Amino acid sequence: MHRRWLTGLVTLLLAILTSGAVFAAEATTDPAEDDLARLGHSQHGEAFDEGPRGKPWKMKGIGKSHFPITHSDPEVQRWFDQGNTLLHNYWYFEAERSFRWCLKLDPDNAMAYWGLARSARARQWEFLQEAIRLKDTVSERERMYIEAWEDAFSPDTPRGEQMDRLIEGLEEIVIHYPDDIEARAILLNYSLGRSSRIHNELLAQQILESNSEHPGAHHYRIHNWDGPQGATALDSCAVLGRLAYESGHANHMPGHIYSGIGMWHEGAIWMDLATRVEKDYMRKRLTLPFNAWNYAHNRNYLSYIQEQLGMPAEAIDGARQLLEAPLDPEFNNPDKNNFNTYGQGMTALVRGMVRFERWEEILADDGIPWRDTVANRLWRAYVEALATVETGDLLEAEEALRELKAMEEEVKETFHADFYQIQWREIEALLMLRRDETVDGLAMLTEAARLELEKRQEYNDPPTYPRMLYGLLGEKYLEHGSPRLALDAFKKAILEVPNDAFALSGLARAHHAMDESEDARRYYGRLLHVWSDANNGLRWFDDAKALGLEARPADVSAGTQRSYKEFVLDDLGPERWQPYEAPRLTARNAAGEEVSLQDFGGQPVLLIFYLGEQCPHCVDQLVAVKKRFAEFEGFDVALLAVSSDSTEDIAEFVKTGDIPYTLLSDSDFTSARRFGSYDDFEEIELHSTFLIDAEGRIRWSRIGGGPFMDLDFLISEIERIDDEPGPIAVEP
Repeated sequence: MHRRWLTGLVTLLLAILTSGAVFAAEATTDPAEDDLARLGHSQHGEAFDEGPRGKPWKMKGIGKSHFPITHSDPEVQRWFDQGNTLLHNYWYFEAERSFRWCLKLDPDNAMAYWGLARSARARQWEFLQEAIRLKDTVSERERMYIEAWEDAFSPDTPRGEQMDRLIEGLEEIVIHYPDDIEARAILLNYSLGRSSRIHNELLAQQILESNSEHPGAHHYRIHNWDGPQGATALDSCAVLGRLAYESGHANHMPGHIYSGIGMWHEGAIWMDLATRVEKDYMRKRLTLPFNAWNYAHNRNYLSYIQEQLGMPAEAIDGARQLLEAPLDPEFNNPDKNNFNTYGQGMTALVRGMVRFERWEEILADDGIPWRDTVANRLWRAYVEALATVETGDLLEAEEALRELKAMEEEVKETFHADFYQIQWREIEALLMLRRDETVDGLAMLTEAARLELEKRQEYNDPPTYPRMLYGLLGEKYLEHGSPRLALDAFKKAILEVPNDAFALSGLARAHHAMDESEDARRYYGRLLHVWSDANNGLRWFDDAKALGLEARPADVSAGTQRSYKEFVLDDLGPERWQPYEAPRLTARNAAGEEVSLQDFGGQPVLLIFYLGEQCPHCVDQLVAVKKRFAEFEGFDVALLAVSSDSTEDIAEFVKTGDIPYTLLSDSDFTSARRFGSYDDFEEIELHSTFLIDAEGRIRWSRIGGGPFMDLDFLISEIERIDDEPGPIAVEP
């Protein structure tokens, strides 16, 4: 009997006797057992158990920067520069990959640990301690960087003092090493929002005088001017997009600038580029949306810009794309986080439906996939109250308003408390207007509009509140025969949101009502440009067209724009995220026969990579799956568990453990490497779980860390995939 198999048998028996809770009661004291428990985990500590585990590749389209460091191998400098450049792109995950490879080549490289500390804020101190330990091995300049981070992020440093201390440390480096452009660039990054914009602009210009194509200087300059003065950074938008065309965030930020100054067509092009670049990256690197940090934000923002362009079909479809993306109990749990992929999708969907008055869809049972969370209950109460009052069901609306007001205590300590104060005022104002309480209704709506504007100015990335209430106030003034007051309200709206088409339509109609034909034509011409690609049947557009004004499309903005609809984006990445095709599986079963995923064509597959029978946590997982085997079988799911154990070992293990599903041998880690279930840095296999659909596409995965044990989640996700409708058609 093989010794390895005997170890596995003992572990399996322990797992069965303890109902799968191996070593749960207390910590082991046997060093050998400790080693078994650490299988699949980094020998360098828990900080390395998270983050990328595969070898980096030379990346193009991210720009270039050079940060000289002490090293024992010239290749280390190249990977360090790539990691540093990725940090200038805010691409933290890939930056960490490059710095990890530096340590693979040069294990005691202090600056590689410092780079890791910059890349992984949640694990920063663990990495930083190693940099501090090794700081005497580097130059004085490099040591100053490490000590600046040590002073700022030591556990003894009060949180409120961290950024001030870091900025002071970086300023010392700039003073001592005036030719160190990277010190200025990093200082500029941490000065955003903390120093004046003029100070930051001067710092950016100093960097660009030395290197006119420094990706960090252009990126941070865009952040610095993001907002009403965004036109100041239009030149950096053009340069950054050319330098860092493969970076999602580097495409996203020009979209910020363009949309912030009312260049909606150009903003849509860049934001669409950002989503496509990220979807292409996910496809190539087998990454899921919840692991791509900026994708959901990009797609939500693109939906907002599409709304501004009068494209509700595309905007709402984009929101549903986010809702249909794979869930995850930690990273995309719809019941826990309003800012994850699902939460961003809900924000975009609610905003699009309310903004384009899809009242019947809102009230339909399948209109919005509400969850039983505080946030969802609040927004559901609000939008359904809004839909009932707008459709004229006043009794139902009054009841809905009472339900909304009853949530005050429940939401007052949440992120949504300020929105609640706007919501109930808006609903009450609309009810008053429906009851012909005109003066009180307009006064209440004015107060709601003031609060909404304050909240929008506080957070507009993109706005959470579905519509600009000053625009709604203008519409109500027009309805009640007060075009002059309507004009004032619409002007407030367009001052906050330049080239807002809803306000442009209102301004054209208000001026027309006041017999100011020239002004009406001017605003109508601007509307024709902004909504040149709009969907049919938008009442704001139709009402403006009905005025009979003669005007040509007029682009009144700070720069030249291209047409979003005419710009070819398909060759830059896919329009929709799609599950990616699973890599090729080649392994042998207990009988020595080669097995591939094609052998299970037409069946979903739950694929588990485990570390052999000697791994106690792996056996826990195998036993847990065995207990739920009938449930998986009920969905016709094929269960495959792969390890590097020999075919002889798995044959014995299947027989003794009475395993009802297929165990496979991947003795040389070929399949593990293809699926990314292998740590290239430490050359060890990893715990991984993959859910593959009947078409051979990966729908969910968890790579690294401990074995995935949330089988309830896996079964619920299988049910969700099983219930999926076909793709939703987008009709303009």
